[in-house]
Amino acid sequence: MGAILTLVEPVVVINKLGTSFFDMALTQTVYNQSLKATAGNSDRAQALSSRFILIQSVLSSVAAMLSIIPLSRMADRHGPKVFLVASQMGSVLGMFTLVIFMYCEVPLEFLYLGSLLHGLSGGGPMFWAGVAALASLSSEQGKRTLKLNIVDFCFGVAGVVGGLLSGYLYQMGPSVLLLTAILVSVVALLYSVFALTDSRRSLSETMMLFILGMVGAENVLQLYLLKPPLSWDSIWAGYGRAATSAMYLSSFIGVLGLFKVLGDTALTLLGIVSNCTEMAIMAFTVESWVYFLARGIMMFACVPMPTLRAMLSKNLHPQQYGRVSGLLQLVLAVTDVLSNVFFTSIYPLTLGWFSGFCFLLSCAISYISAVPIMYVNLSLKDNSKSSFGVW
Repeated sequence: MGAILTLVEPVVVINKLGTSFFDMALTQTVYNQSLKATAGNSDRAQALSSRFILIQSVLSSVAAMLSIIPLSRMADRHGPKVFLVASQMGSVLGMFTLVIFMYCEVPLEFLYLGSLLHGLSGGGPMFWAGVAALASLSSEQGKRTLKLNIVDFCFGVAGVVGGLLSGYLYQMGPSVLLLTAILVSVVALLYSVFALTDSRRSLSETMMLFILGMVGAENVLQLYLLKPPLSWDSIWAGYGRAATSAMYLSSFIGVLGLFKVLGDTALTLLGIVSNCTEMAIMAFTVESWVYFLARGIMMFACVPMPTLRAMLSKNLHPQQYGRVSGLLQLVLAVTDVLSNVFFTSIYPLTLGWFSGFCFLLSCAISYISAVPIMYVNLSLKDNSKSSFGVW
C-alpha cells in the first residue's frame, strides 16, 4: 500500500479528468457568451473569445510566476508535494468562479478572477513541477525517462476519457459538467493531501522553443474547431479533445518500443517532427476527418517534454530536483505567456484571409527547437569522450 501511494500517476489521472471537464465547460460558456454579444457573428465571436483566452492566460501565467519563488522555497523545506497541493487548491477555487458566473448576473470578465486565483497558487507550472520532481525521486536514474513518459501516458489516458465524456456531460447540462469537474478535482486534491507520500531519495532553451511553438497554437485550435467550416458542437469538441489526449498514449507506446533503439535525443526529434507535420496539415483542415488524420500523424508529439526533463534530471543531485523543477517551470511559464500572447494576437488578424496561418507558424517554430537539441547532444558526446565516457 505504501509503495502505491508514492506514485504520482493517480493524481495526474484524476486531476486531468477534472480539468478536461472544466476546460470544456469554460470554453463552451465563453464562446456562447461571445456569440450572444456579437449577435451570432462567428468571426467576431472567435475574435472576442480569443481575446478572453489571451487575457486569461496572461493573468494566470504572470500570477504563477509571482508564486514560483515562495513555493520553491517551501518545496525545499517540505518537499515537492507542496507544488501539487497548492496548485490544485487554486484550481478548485478557480472553478467556483464559473459556478458564480452561471448562477449570478456578473460580467464575463469576472472569470478572470478564477485565472488569477489559479495562477497565484502556482497553476499548471507548479503542478507539473511537482509531478516531475516526485516522479524523478521515485524512480531509478536508468529508468527515469520511461517513468516520466509513463506519467505522460497516464495523463493521455485521462485526457481521452475526459474528452469523450465531457461532450456528453455538457449535453446533459453545463451545470452537470461543471459540478462533475469540481468533484473530480476535489478528489485529486484530497488524494494529494492525505494519501500521497513523497519519496526523498537523496536544456531549458530547447524546451522554451518547443513550448513557444506548441502551446499557443493548440489553444487557438480549440476555437478554430468551433467556427465554420467545421462548426463543431460539444460532442465533436469532446472527440477532438480525446484525440488530442490520445497522443500521450501513442507517445508512450513509441517510447516503450523505441527507447532502447533510438535513445533520448532521437526520440525527442521524432516527437518534434510528428508535432510539426500535424500542425502543417491542420492549417488546411476544412473537414473533420482531416483533423483526426492530422492527430494520428501527431502520435509522437508528446515525447519531447518528458524526455527532455529526464535528460535534465540525470545531471542533477537529488536535493536539487525541487528547486530546479520550480525554476524550470518559471522559464516555461514565461514561454507559455509569450506563446499565448503571440498566437492569440495573430489569430484574429488572419480570420479574413487564412485562419490556418497560426498552425504553419507553430510548425516552423517547433522545427527550430530541433537545432539546439542536436547541438546539446553533440556537446554531451564531446564531453563524455573527454572525460573517459562519464556523462
